[in-house]
Amino acid sequence: MTFEKEWAELRSAVARRNATQINGVPAEGGGGGAADLVVHRDDLGAIGNDAYELRTRLSKDGDHARPATFDAATALTNGNFASGAAVLKVHDRWQKHLKTLLDSCAHISNHLDYTKAQHAKDDAKIGGDLAAVSKLSEYMK
Repeated sequence: MTFEKEWAELRSAVARRNATQINGVPAEGGGGGAADLVVHRDDLGAIGNDAYELRTRLSKDGDHARPATFDAATALTNGNFASGAAVLKVHDRWQKHLKTLLDSCAHISNHLDYTKAQHAKDDAKIGGDLAAVSKLSEYMK
């Protein structure tokens, strides 16, 4: 096989592979097409707001048990009851899980706020770029 033939076959194979990647989802189920790029800012804002409200309520309502369980654990331990250590363990685990939930809600809210703001910036930039292109199109007529 000559170099020119081999080179032409390789270029052809690459062109077919690139056309497949651009025009659809790869066979192994990776990346997506245009549907992956759809963002509804109202949806992001609503979910972020829900996460923020949940975090606010959790931080207030989730803390009701803390002082009572700590006081109970202290009283039981001071009264030489073995269950005092178990109640303290429940108190500590509750605090750990509550903090994890609060951090998760904050992370979701912050991430969605950031995403919403970033998409707005991207839209503005793209809109500016498109305006420049349309201005050039006017000159080309």
